[in-house]
Amino acid sequence: MGIATKPLKGIFVVSPKLKCLGRLLRRGMQVVMEQVLPGAASTIAIIGGGQAGGEAATLLRQNRFEGRIVLVGEEEYLPYMRPPLSKAFLAREIGKDALIYKASVAYENARVEMRLGVRVAEIDRRAKTLLIKGCAPLHYDKLVIATGGRARELAVPGAGLRNIFYLRTISDVAALQPLMEAARRLVIVGGGYVGLEAAAVAVKRGLAVTVLEAAPRVLARVTAPDLSKFYERIHREAGVDIRTGVTVSGFTPGGEEGGVGAVACAGGQSFAADFVLIGIGLVPNTELAERAGLGVDDGIVVDEASRTDDPDTYAIGDCAMHAHHGFLRRKIRLESVPNALEQARAAAASITGRPIPAATAPWFWSDQYDLKLQMVGFSDGYEELAIRGSMETSSFIAFYINEGRVIAADSVNRPGEFMAAKRIVAERMEIAPARLADESGPLKSLLQSAAA
Repeated sequence: MGIATKPLKGIFVVSPKLKCLGRLLRRGMQVVMEQVLPGAASTIAIIGGGQAGGEAATLLRQNRFEGRIVLVGEEEYLPYMRPPLSKAFLAREIGKDALIYKASVAYENARVEMRLGVRVAEIDRRAKTLLIKGCAPLHYDKLVIATGGRARELAVPGAGLRNIFYLRTISDVAALQPLMEAARRLVIVGGGYVGLEAAAVAVKRGLAVTVLEAAPRVLARVTAPDLSKFYERIHREAGVDIRTGVTVSGFTPGGEEGGVGAVACAGGQSFAADFVLIGIGLVPNTELAERAGLGVDDGIVVDEASRTDDPDTYAIGDCAMHAHHGFLRRKIRLESVPNALEQARAAAASITGRPIPAATAPWFWSDQYDLKLQMVGFSDGYEELAIRGSMETSSFIAFYINEGRVIAADSVNRPGEFMAAKRIVAERMEIAPARLADESGPLKSLLQSAAA
């Protein structure tokens, strides 16, 4: 039984059965394409105007999504980079424009509707609708939550006095900058990245700076004791008064009316202050997700695709708690730009039916004085520490080793070797500590020998 006749004058005459088969194939292809590339009638809403939200919006279009993309952000600014807030922006070395992650033309070209300066009040998952304060409800087919986090507040007596600051947004820094003048006394509560970066800026501007850290050492959550000692020495040599093992119990008034005058600590210590900066961590903004009934555990719980327990809802960035397979055996909420962008890529790929990019080794950075700290991997549970270079000359890499394998690395002023360190950590290479510390040959040579 044939399905086509012989050609007549260059034309095929197709049998009715083949026409029917063709329609079925075309219909099947249409269904597949609608699943892979949602149609023009579909709407993807993104809650959050940070780098994660901005990246997800443009990536969706790059992945050939043809529907409507709406980004809703509470701040009036285009998505901007937060890391420079406590560094170059605080020091007035760059202006607001330099913080912008992508120019407005990028969102215009990607046909992203930017609704900035407005707040989402509720997520109605049943109706697939966002209730936006002061605006009409927004229907969505897929939702990406990129609400980030907010500075953790210190709930002690006197916390409402004037001139007590947190540092998370452009507005926070704008309020802080006028006080960053010589002859003022600044007390920083918290010896993490934000606190130490701000201390470096302030002491260079001639302020008297005191850092109060509750833990026995600075950067205790992220580095080895050797690294903590190194950074404490650097800051003290620059003139910063670092106090560890100190618990703040309250603030007392003084100076201008309603302003803070001193920071009181357990044990009776008191530190005079003209103003205070508190940097004790971040609280993920999960309230919308919680009220919507999504799974939350110190972050909105997501899978490798950044998808929540609702298949039409994703969460990315600082607000998301996700599995980092290959690097940790538990879920983790990572507060880092590279992680936020990686999760944005995963969400955009999943929504548009593309393969999920493989997870990379998480990495972070911090700029203090003329020191460039670059960190990769998780140092939790390390057994040995190998130092390549010299802490005395402020040029070294600290490798963290567990069960013979390199699980993390902290690089100070060695950007050229950091790329090799990232690969060593990503592949959890088994390299002897003595070889890691031996500088007789380039670090990248260890990659070849380890792979052999």
